Amino acid sequence: MTMATYRVPVARRPVHATVSVPGSKSLANRAFVCAALADGVSSITRVAPGDDTLAMVDCLRVLGVGLELENDAQASVTGTGGAFHAEGARLHARLAGTTSRFATALAALGDGPITIDGAPPLRSRPIGPLLEALETLGVVADAVDGAGHLPVEVTGPPTSGSVSIRGDVSSQYVTALMLIGPYLPGGLDLTLTTPLVSRPYVEITAAVMASFGVHEVDVGEGRIVVAPGRYTSCQYAIEPDASSASYALALVAVVGGEVTVEGLGDRSLQGDARFVDVMESMGCQASSTHTSVMVRRDPRTPLTGVDIDMADISDLVPTVAAVAVLANSPTTIRGVSFIRGKESDRLGDLSRELCRTGARVTETVDGLYIEPAGRRLTGGVLETHHDHRLAMAFGVLGTAVEGIVVVDPGVVSKSWPNFWEALDEIVREELAT
Repeated sequence: MTMATYRVPVARRPVHATVSVPGSKSLANRAFVCAALADGVSSITRVAPGDDTLAMVDCLRVLGVGLELENDAQASVTGTGGAFHAEGARLHARLAGTTSRFATALAALGDGPITIDGAPPLRSRPIGPLLEALETLGVVADAVDGAGHLPVEVTGPPTSGSVSIRGDVSSQYVTALMLIGPYLPGGLDLTLTTPLVSRPYVEITAAVMASFGVHEVDVGEGRIVVAPGRYTSCQYAIEPDASSASYALALVAVVGGEVTVEGLGDRSLQGDARFVDVMESMGCQASSTHTSVMVRRDPRTPLTGVDIDMADISDLVPTVAAVAVLANSPTTIRGVSFIRGKESDRLGDLSRELCRTGARVTETVDGLYIEPAGRRLTGGVLETHHDHRLAMAFGVLGTAVEGIVVVDPGVVSKSWPNFWEALDEIVREELAT
């Protein structure tokens, strides 16, 4: 989508739909890294089509990994056996924070120097803690233009596997180190100096590593240990993205009806699959099987606020906030101060944009406090701040609030390129019946 703005269609009646969402980019990028380091050829199916995944694919190809995509849904990856011969290579992560951090760790296994860079908004995001950790491992990791930000130049190899890092800044730093852990001298012995945020993402990492043959991964409260070893090639199928599914399921919360997401079941590896529990606590009904999840709400049933610590499901904050502004009682979101350093300031930017509609949202030290508006919300022009999750959350709200216009709607290409088409189809289908 190339248009500068998008006017969200209002749902005039409850929605009823079965929705397909893209594959999880979190699972895909972890699987790509494991396959790139493995011995042999891996097949990865249900690959997410978004920019983050394509950025990872491009970086791996520059590192010399044989990687072929078929129909943007299936990939064949020829592993390197744990070493990259790409001296002087430049990796471009676009806007993908996950890709930049994983690629920086991977570069440490090369015979460097290797440079990692990204688009201007990504350059403003921190990467210092990961660079410091890599230097502790014996890697030369220098920020080229300024301390703690892209572009960075990395020269390996590591000489140690023992390191400490904060756990309350980004779980992506921890995951990046875990993924290269089997190839460090003696494996990885990682001490967390502060409590770990987004723990489910670290557990996802361990699960993907196990699928590629590295089973000896111990994720403790203050310490993570990865035994030395090697990844082995495999066939790996990506689950639908639970974070993306939240937007489809949240439609039911704001306008009523019933939505089912196929392929995302009660055995999901993803912590964000807990979204259905949050919706239940706010007045919806939910059920799940091994292969699908469903949320419904009678529009006559009021939405209620919640008091919730979202440290482990922080990507859901914009979605929950978009629902909460329509509730008849207050909502408190806690434990997510670290999301100020995401694609946007997901507390400050989110609260300011929601307030443009007449919502009563207050930024707190570690979250948001959302009060009932006391009147009908109005439309407004909402900025996305280069953040796909803000854009899609505003899309959800716009189906219930007349006149919401989203600026830079194409930012959703990061994770769900055809989100607006899917949203329009759900809403228009109901209008046509």
